[in-house]
Amino acid sequence: MPKTPSAQIRPRIEPSTLERMLRSLPQLPPVVRYYDDFDDKLRSLSEVRQSDALGLHINGRLFRLDFSRYPPTYSALQKHLLVFLLGEDLHISTCFNVLNAAMHLDVHDVEHIVEAGPTGISAIWLALRARQLPVHAYRFVKAVLRLLCRHRLCGWSESYLTYVSTSLPGPATDKYARVRSGDVFLSADEEAAIVRYLDETSDLVRASGWSGLAYEALCDAAMVLCSYQFAMRPIQVAMLTMRDIRIWKPEPDTEPTVHLTFLMVKQQGKLRKRPMVRRVKQEWGVLFIALVAYADSQGRNANDRVFGVSSNHEAGSRIARRLERLIGDDARAMDLRHTAAQRLVDAGASHEELAEFMGHSHVQTGLVYYETSATHAERVNRALGASDIYRRVAKIAHDRFILPEELTLLKGEQQIAGVPHGIPIAGIGGCSSGQPACPYNPVTSCYGCRKFMPLHDRSMHEQVLAAMREVVVFFDQSSRGDTRSPAYLQLQRTIAEIQTVIEELEDNDR
Repeated sequence: MPKTPSAQIRPRIEPSTLERMLRSLPQLPPVVRYYDDFDDKLRSLSEVRQSDALGLHINGRLFRLDFSRYPPTYSALQKHLLVFLLGEDLHISTCFNVLNAAMHLDVHDVEHIVEAGPTGISAIWLALRARQLPVHAYRFVKAVLRLLCRHRLCGWSESYLTYVSTSLPGPATDKYARVRSGDVFLSADEEAAIVRYLDETSDLVRASGWSGLAYEALCDAAMVLCSYQFAMRPIQVAMLTMRDIRIWKPEPDTEPTVHLTFLMVKQQGKLRKRPMVRRVKQEWGVLFIALVAYADSQGRNANDRVFGVSSNHEAGSRIARRLERLIGDDARAMDLRHTAAQRLVDAGASHEELAEFMGHSHVQTGLVYYETSATHAERVNRALGASDIYRRVAKIAHDRFILPEELTLLKGEQQIAGVPHGIPIAGIGGCSSGQPACPYNPVTSCYGCRKFMPLHDRSMHEQVLAAMREVVVFFDQSSRGDTRSPAYLQLQRTIAEIQTVIEELEDNDR
């Protein structure tokens, strides 16, 4: 007797790998908390398990994580990742960027990633790299793998964390590309326009008080000051409160001194709250004195924002609009930050001093500002013409030859000296990298090197040429004139390069 449809046994549907993984994870907490450093408060996300969307407060703005557009298993994974990433002490903005990148992958991609395990992830990773996804999409994949490692699922364990972070390369990116190209640096005329604007605004406020200038215009000038003089990011400018302004007047007839206390940002852990105290230029301090007077007249308290902006985006936009009026360009607030950093480097600041000024947690972060070459000097010289030190370096790199007075201004290690073949030679020029950093013999290897900056003195190089020729004669007379020996070949090359330098000087003198 045939079975009725109701009596037929339906085939059992096996759960997918992703579903099995989710069942092995701890249950999602009913409430997830994160720290909002812009408003300095702890925020809560309730009903995370059932929510189709979550609103995240990031730098004064509300961003939405929409889970409804994903299959249930995929959205559940993202919620687990949110809890996991916050547990790694990542900033809420980083968590949002990583989770928002889930849109570039579908549930089948995630299934393959989970199923691959440590032995098969390389092939999956290469396939994903071939798709040229956004950077944050690959960070999302790595976040999934770290989650598996932490909970020892699908063959992963914590011993693979280093493998995940180092052996799965992401797309090559250069976040300092505009710094290397020099596009972010302001020209001397543009910097002069900003300084003139701050001077004129300060004189106006000094003459007529805070009521002589509209509050918005006063705030714009002070925000430009923070970015230009102190290299502060828009988020740091926006977070400045009235309690962060200190005004000192040691003597009755002297200009008051203004100190501002900013907070480090884009750091992990306790470094986020580290204060950065800065002293405002004496002539410009009147801008903050006027802001304090205005705040007192309005009955504001110490926790109120100085500039009345609600987010870093608003602060950056207002600074950019003011810069557009001043220099007629599409300059941004971060261009002021980069220009201030390069200005400090040109003045001879060390790596540690630059890191302290910029609020970097590692000195390596600012190394890009120290990268100089002949092409870099020629390109950026227009942007940093206000720096006498940089003008001199650029001139040396572009003109190739240096004058005797320029040679004396170089550091001792950059002034070339040596005793080739027993002949003491010094004062022939300078080296852009310094002799201690060069693996080659001094003098004999300098001529013809692109880092060599010959002295603009033909007689000096003619003396070196005569000395090198004497060495050749000595080699020949002592039966060591083998033209195939390395020493002899080096002498030949050196003499040829010296002759080239002398010919160039002769052409210039004509």
